[in-house]
Amino acid sequence: MQLVMDCVSGSRPLTKGLIHELHAVLTRHEESTVAVDQFGQRVEIPLLKGRFKEHPNNPRRPDGGIHEYCPPLQVDSEMDNLLSWFTEYEIEDPIIVSAWLHHRFTQIHPYQDGNGRVARCLITYVLLKSDLLPLVVDRDLRTEYIEALEMSDKGDLSNLALLFARLERAALLQALSVDADADISNERALTSAVINSLALRLGKRQHAKLEELRRVNDVAKELRSLAREQIRAHLNQLSGPLSSIGEPDIRIQDGGPERGNAHWYKYEVIDSASRAGKFANFDENHYFLKATVRVGRERLVFVVSFHHVGRELSGIMETTSFARLESFEDSEDRTLANYDFFPCSLDPFVISYQTRSADIHDSFSRWVDAALAVAIKEYGDRL
Repeated sequence: MQLVMDCVSGSRPLTKGLIHELHAVLTRHEESTVAVDQFGQRVEIPLLKGRFKEHPNNPRRPDGGIHEYCPPLQVDSEMDNLLSWFTEYEIEDPIIVSAWLHHRFTQIHPYQDGNGRVARCLITYVLLKSDLLPLVVDRDLRTEYIEALEMSDKGDLSNLALLFARLERAALLQALSVDADADISNERALTSAVINSLALRLGKRQHAKLEELRRVNDVAKELRSLAREQIRAHLNQLSGPLSSIGEPDIRIQDGGPERGNAHWYKYEVIDSASRAGKFANFDENHYFLKATVRVGRERLVFVVSFHHVGRELSGIMETTSFARLESFEDSEDRTLANYDFFPCSLDPFVISYQTRSADIHDSFSRWVDAALAVAIKEYGDRL
C-alpha cells in the first residue's frame, strides 16, 4: 500500500516496471508455487518475483474443464497492449476503468502466482488517483465477484462495474459515518488519512456551501411525492383482492419537519444504519412516507425513510424501507397484541445534493416497487 501511495502522490505512471515492483513486494515471503508441466502434471517450481510467468497457469474448473489464461510467450506483448489502452482510458470514469483494468489483467494472468493481489492493488491505484477510496471484495461476495468476472469474459463488463460501484459507495458512506476524532490504529493509517481528509474538507464548508449541500432535502421531498403516488396506486390495486376477506382500510401519510413528525421511526432508522456501519444524522432533516393497510385484526405499516448520512453534513441521503406486521386483539380494537418488524430493501437508494430527481425517476420507482413487493408478500402470508 505504501508503494501504491508513493506512486499516486508522485504521479508515477502505470508501467510494467511498476507492476513488477508491486508483484515483488506482494510475494516477497513466497519462495515457490505450483505449475503444470508439459505432461499436465502439477509440479512445484521457484516463484519468479517481479518477472512474468514461464509456465502455463491454467486452472481446472469444478466441471473438469480448463480455464485458459494468456500463454507465457504472449504475456509481454499483451501487457504492452493493456498499458497502452490504459493510457487512453484512464481519463474515463474511474469505476469503469478499474473494473476493465482488473478484468483484463486477470485474463492475462501474467505471473505464476500473486495475480489476484496485484490486480487488487491496481484497483486501488486507479481509485486513489481519482480521489476515491480503496474497496474490498470480501468472502461473502466471492461468488458474485467470480460470476461478474465470467460475464466479463463474455464481453459484458456491467456486472463487475456495478459491483465495484456498490462497494465504492459503501466505502464512502462508511467513511463519512466514522467519527474523525476516533482512535484509529496504525494498521488503518491509510483509511484514517482519507477519512481525516474528508472530515477536514467537510468541516470547513461555509454557510453557502452548507445550504448547497442541504439541497438534497428538496430531492428527498420530490422522491417522497413520487413514492406516495406510486404506493397509492399499488395499494388501491391491492384493495380488490383484499375485499374478499374484509373491507381494507388504506391510509398514506407524509412525514418530515414540515409535518412536525420528523422524529418518527428514529430508532428504526438509526438501528438499521448502525448495523450497516453507517451513521444516520438526525441533526439534519428527516423525511418519510408511511402507508398502512388494515383488514380485520391484521395491519401492514410500510415506511420509506429519507435520512442524512455522516456525522458532518455531507449532502448525501440514504433511502431505506421497512415494515411492521401488527396484530390487534380483534378487528374493532386498537389494542396491539404483537408485531413483527423487518427491512424491505436489501440496499439503500442513495441520493445527493447534485441528484436530479428526473434523472433517477425510473430507477427509484423500481426500487420502491421491489421494497413494497416484499412488504405485501409478507402481509399476504400473514393473512
